[in-house]
Amino acid sequence: MTRTHLVTGAGSGIGEALAERLHARGDDLLLVARSQERAQELARRWPGSRTLVADLAAPGDLAGVAGDLPDRLDSVVHSAGVVALGTVAESDQADWERQLTVNLLAPVALTRLCLPALRAARGTVVLVSSGQGLAASASWGGYAASKHALRAFADSLRAEEAPAGVRVTSVYPGRTATPMQEAVHAHEGRDYDADRWIRPGTVADAVLHVLDLPGDATVPDLPVRPRG
Repeated sequence: MTRTHLVTGAGSGIGEALAERLHARGDDLLLVARSQERAQELARRWPGSRTLVADLAAPGDLAGVAGDLPDRLDSVVHSAGVVALGTVAESDQADWERQLTVNLLAPVALTRLCLPALRAARGTVVLVSSGQGLAASASWGGYAASKHALRAFADSLRAEEAPAGVRVTSVYPGRTATPMQEAVHAHEGRDYDADRWIRPGTVADAVLHVLDLPGDATVPDLPVRPRG
């Protein structure tokens, strides 16, 4: 049976690398896009994939795609995310709210919608978090708070859905060579050298390992760190 995966954040970075690998091996893809234009871009990039148009910055609207979900999902991979650096004293309240919305509330809302399909397939939820979800650094408060909360969500979901056979994994990449990382370096006033950091495909390979794990085991937490 062909496996079906729902992936957010497939337009760039880790999500893009994962979608590329899943598509290359013949799995079915259901990709979340924030606009019709973006959906068309993704459909052209991976022929045969299906798209859902939903703005993760407005998770209350996600219920509108419920009727487009398949009956079975082998995985839901939450790879989309936003970051806005700034100290607690100087950061903007709107930045905190956007990070908590996109990085936490949207995955919660989308996972809830997908649970019947995940249960039917005894599927896997993968939440692509961050090293900041384990230990927060200065100027990363809003982002780290969203990722710490995402870990709590994953832990609760794992305990609740284990009897239904649904596995839940949190992946914690360190600095990864993505467009987001380049923007972070610009904010920090540092030169960006992609070769210093983890390749997105390396993290995607770690996610694939989780998705392909035999049914007799689970990986609750998976940190991935740069070698240097």
